[in-house]
Amino acid sequence: MVFSSVLFLFYFFPAVLLCYFIIRKELRNATLLLFSLAFYTWGEPKFIFLLLFSIAINYVSGLGVCLLRKTVWAKVILILNILANIGFLFFYKYMNFSISIVNRIMQKITVWDPLPTLSIALPIGLSFFTFQGLSYVIDVYRGEVPVQKNPFYIALYISLFPQLIAGPIVRYTDIYHEIKERESSLNDIVEGTKRFIIGLAKKVMIADILASVADPIFSLPVSQLEPATAWLGAICYTFQIYFDFSGYSDMAIGIGRIFGFHFQENFNLPYISSSVTEFWRRWHISLSSWFRDYLYIPLGGNRRGNVYVNLLIVFLCTGLWHGAAFTFLFWGLWHGFFLIAERIGKRRGLVLSIPKGVRWIYTALVVVLGWVLFRSSSLHYAIAYLQAMVGICPEGFRQFGLAYYLNKQILFTLTVAIVVSLGLPGRIAKRLEIPDTQLFVYPKMAGLWLLLFGCMCMIVNGNYSPFIYFRF
Repeated sequence: MVFSSVLFLFYFFPAVLLCYFIIRKELRNATLLLFSLAFYTWGEPKFIFLLLFSIAINYVSGLGVCLLRKTVWAKVILILNILANIGFLFFYKYMNFSISIVNRIMQKITVWDPLPTLSIALPIGLSFFTFQGLSYVIDVYRGEVPVQKNPFYIALYISLFPQLIAGPIVRYTDIYHEIKERESSLNDIVEGTKRFIIGLAKKVMIADILASVADPIFSLPVSQLEPATAWLGAICYTFQIYFDFSGYSDMAIGIGRIFGFHFQENFNLPYISSSVTEFWRRWHISLSSWFRDYLYIPLGGNRRGNVYVNLLIVFLCTGLWHGAAFTFLFWGLWHGFFLIAERIGKRRGLVLSIPKGVRWIYTALVVVLGWVLFRSSSLHYAIAYLQAMVGICPEGFRQFGLAYYLNKQILFTLTVAIVVSLGLPGRIAKRLEIPDTQLFVYPKMAGLWLLLFGCMCMIVNGNYSPFIYFRF
């Protein structure tokens, strides 16, 4: 079940809202928990027991770490919890990838009867709820958050449906007060609804339209790609993934706000960045901050060990977190390489001597080329696609040129995507010092309701379009 579906918008979400606000406050957490488990069961009925098992392990581990604090057994429990959570990820996400790597290596050095791959389906949202469980137990061990003795509160924290499937990765430290006691004020409901509509419009009116170009282009054989067409596919995907994922995050934050939760921001205009370092401060903030706090700093961060090795390890893990494929691994290393290069350049004073416009172009190129790695079905295809972008491609039949894909609708959508992703509306409003008075509130609300109506029409008449990050 996705947020941009008829089932969610017209049936599930209204039912949640109705039950939540008419029931007594003491039962609202139980209501949210039941609907959250139903939400996950609808999409993955056979994996609901994995989710419940994950909740149980993290709940018990938190209690054990707290009860045995200041003893060696607390660290033992923490290590076992980390191994259990990473074990879930490894089995469901990386087992077959590991088997294929072993088979390749062994076939090159000896006569080898290949190991069979397993028939394993990837549970949706596995990477997200696993990281949330890990952060809770680690924070309890560090003494940064009190242990939660009520198992239903931990269950609600991990399974809360707005962020369960595709984030943002919510820290227990950010919402444990709100799980126990919160108020859904009228302002929360209004602001949450606004945020949800904006996120829905990002997904339906921008990401899905650009996907109608990016997906067909990336499915073409490389021999049929002209440089202009290859660039168009890469640029469309660059905006598609941003508006798809940031749209989901907006909807998750908005829904959470309606119920009185205040989730942290997950995106902050990443495409205005003038360095790859800045890009990662603005892109998927909940993931980058998670790796910073639970991997980079424990490795030594900037103070201990080799900072460059630490960065490479973090971005190797960042790539693999997104998927068990060499394309994701090299995408992570691609970004890690440029972060290291920027750090070296900053130490030598090279960065300040480069105009900001040049640095923005450099960052945009690194990000766009990186998305080609991310989107490609294989490393071989990614390399060939990148070659096609610079005109190095085999001679072959060119089925469709740029004019076939670049119609008026795509041009308009790309223009809107560029304007919005660069934050131009907010900058213009700030420059003009437009006051947020009643004179402007009503037109803004009318515009939001028009956006919602337009999205509803497109969803009812459109096709099923899952969020990109569902598969991570």
